[in-house]
Amino acid sequence: MSEHSHALVAPAPEIFETRSAGILPTILLGAGAIGILGSLIGAIFSPQQFAYSWLFAFFYFFTLCSGALFWTILHHATDAEWSVLVRRQMENIASLLPWFALLFIPLLFVSGKLWPWWNTDPADDALLYAKKGYLNHNFFYLRAVIFFVLLGGTAFLLRRSSIAQDGDGKAHHSLRMRKVAIIGLPAFAVSLSFAAVDWLMALDHHWFSTMWGVYIFAGAAGSSMSLLVLLVTALRDRGYLKPVNMEHYHIMGKFMLAFTIFWAYIGYSQYMLIWYSNIPEETIYFRIRNTESWWYFSTFLVVFRFFLPFPVLLLQWTKKNPRYLCMVAWLILFVQLVDIYVIVLPALHDVGFRPSLLDLLCFVGIGGVLGWLFLRILGKSNLFPMRDPRLAGSIKLTN
Repeated sequence: MSEHSHALVAPAPEIFETRSAGILPTILLGAGAIGILGSLIGAIFSPQQFAYSWLFAFFYFFTLCSGALFWTILHHATDAEWSVLVRRQMENIASLLPWFALLFIPLLFVSGKLWPWWNTDPADDALLYAKKGYLNHNFFYLRAVIFFVLLGGTAFLLRRSSIAQDGDGKAHHSLRMRKVAIIGLPAFAVSLSFAAVDWLMALDHHWFSTMWGVYIFAGAAGSSMSLLVLLVTALRDRGYLKPVNMEHYHIMGKFMLAFTIFWAYIGYSQYMLIWYSNIPEETIYFRIRNTESWWYFSTFLVVFRFFLPFPVLLLQWTKKNPRYLCMVAWLILFVQLVDIYVIVLPALHDVGFRPSLLDLLCFVGIGGVLGWLFLRILGKSNLFPMRDPRLAGSIKLTN
C-alpha cells in the first residue's frame, strides 16, 4: 500500500434517494417493457432484422458497461487517487454486466440469421474450414459463458469489496481490490477483444482485422468516460457528490481527449493498412461502409468523433467547465452509437442505409431496462467510497 500524506477528511455520507428521481424509474421501466415487447413481436415477423437490431443495441450498452469496468480496474491497478470520489459510479455502471448474460439469450435464438457461419458447412467454405477450430457452436457457447463470468465476476468482486470497506474501513479491502484488478485487467482485455471478434467480426467470417479488439476497446473506454461525466454532473445538479470539483472534471476531460485521439489513431491505422494491402477478404468491410448511403455515416464518424471534439477538448477551460464538457460527452455517446450501428447494420443492408423500427425498439428496450436497474443499484450504497484510504487525497485534488 502506497503512503499518503493527506489528512483524513470525512465528508458526510451521501445516499441517493430514489424518490428524488421522480417518475424517471417508471418511465425507464415502461419504455424498456414496451421496447422489449415490441422487439419480440417484431422478431416474429422479421427475425433477421430483429437479430441485427438487437445485436446493435446490445453491444452499444455492452461497450459502456465494459468501459466502466475498465476504468474501475485501472483505478485499483494503478493505485489511483484522483478517481476515488467518482469510482463508485464506475462500479455501479459495471455492475450491470451480469445482466447482459440474460440480454444475450435472444441472440442465441436467431444466431443462424445473424452469423453466416452458424449454418454453413465448413466443407463448403474454405475460409470457414480453416477457422472451424474456433468458429464452432460448442466453443462459441463456452467462450460466451467465459466472457460473462470474467467480466461480471470482476465487476461484482470489486464493487462488493468497495462497499464492504464503507462499513468497516479496513485497508485489506484495498489490497484485495488491487489483486482482483491486476488479475482482472488481462481477463478484461481478452474478454472484450474476443467478444468483439465473436459477435461483431463474425458477422462476416471471411473478414478479419488484427486491430479489431483494440478499436472496440478505444470506443468503449472513451464513451464510458463520457457517460461518467454526465452521471456525475446529473448527481451534482441534484445536490449529491458535493466533494467533486473542477479538478476531477479536468482529469475526466483529459481522458476523453486521450481516447478521442486513440480511437482516431486505431481507426485510421486499421483503415490504412487494410486498404493499402488490398486483400479482398479484408477490404470488403470498408467497401460496403464507404459506398452508397453508408458513406455519409462513415464520414460523420470521422468528423464528429475526432475533428470536432478534439480541438474542444484541447482547451483547459472547456475541460473544467461541466456544461461544455457534458456537451462533448453527449456527442461522444451519440457517435459511439452511430459507430456500433455502422459496424452491425451494413452486414444486413449492404446496399445502403435502411432504417427499421426494430432498431429503435431494441435500443429503447435494452436501454430502458438497464437504466431502471442502474437507478435501483444507485440507491443501495453510498455515492462515493466514504472510507477509502485515498479519499482525502481525492477531495484535495489539484492538477
